[in-house]
Amino acid sequence: MKTKPLFAIINMVILMKVEEIKKLKSGKYKVKIGDEVITTYDDVILKNHLLFQKEITEETWKQIGIDNAYADIYHKTLNYLLRKVRSTKEVLEYLENFSLPDSEREKMINRLKGIGLLSDVAYAKAYISDSLYLTNDGPDKIQNHLYAEEIDESIILEEMAKVDTAYVQEKMEKLIQKRIQKDHKHSNYQLQQKIVMDMVNLGYHREDILAYLSQVTLKDDEKLEQEYERCYQKLSKKYEIPELFYKIKEKLYAKGFDIHDIEAYLDKKKSENF
Repeated sequence: MKTKPLFAIINMVILMKVEEIKKLKSGKYKVKIGDEVITTYDDVILKNHLLFQKEITEETWKQIGIDNAYADIYHKTLNYLLRKVRSTKEVLEYLENFSLPDSEREKMINRLKGIGLLSDVAYAKAYISDSLYLTNDGPDKIQNHLYAEEIDESIILEEMAKVDTAYVQEKMEKLIQKRIQKDHKHSNYQLQQKIVMDMVNLGYHREDILAYLSQVTLKDDEKLEQEYERCYQKLSKKYEIPELFYKIKEKLYAKGFDIHDIEAYLDKKKSENF
C-alpha cells in the first residue's frame, strides 16, 4: 500500500488561508479568506480562532458559514429587542421569519433570557405601565392582552395586583366625564348605554362604571330641546299639526328620551303654537 506524501495530505485538509481581518464602522468584521470575503461578527471570529489560526480547513469553513448565519439572526433579534420590550411569544414569532432549527431557536431564547434582554416579567411591568399612563385602556383589557401574549398567569396576577386602583378609578371617571361633556346628541338613556359599552370595551369593570354613573346627574332638557328643533325642522315639511307632534313624539321616544319629559315638552310647545 502506497503512502501519500505529507504535503499531499495537507493540501487535502487545508482549503484556504486567512488573508485579512478588518473591523467595519458597523461593528462587524470583513474577513478575507483566500479569494472569499465575508462579513461576520466578533463571536464567530473568536469561536473559530480566526485571529490565530491562519489556515482554514474545509470543515472549519463550513462551520464558519453555519456560525455566521446563526450570528446574523442573533444580532437581528438583538436589534428587534432593543427597539422596545418584547414578550417571549413575540420573539418566537419573529424568529419564524428565519430558517432556524427548533433546537437553535430555543437555544437563542435561553441565551437572550440569560443576559437579561428577554424577560416576560419585564414585559408585563412595561406593558402595564405604558397602558395605564399612556392609553385609555383599563385593567381588564390590559390583563387580557398579557394572557394573549402567553405570559405566565402567576406573573400577570402578581403584576396586576400592584396596579393603583385609586388611579384606575380616577382615570375611568375622567374618561366618563369627557364623554358626557362632548355628547350633545344622545338622550340620557342612550348616553349611559353608550358609555357603559365603550368603557367595558376599554377594559373597565361594569359594576364600577354603573356605580359612578349612578352618582352623576345628567340633564336631558337642553338635549331634548335641541332634538325637538331638529325633528321639527325635518318633519314639518311633511306633516301638519296635530300629526306633526305625534311623529316628533315617536322620534324623540326612539332616541331614548323619557316619555314623561317628551309629553311635558310637547304640551309646552303646543301651548306656544295655539
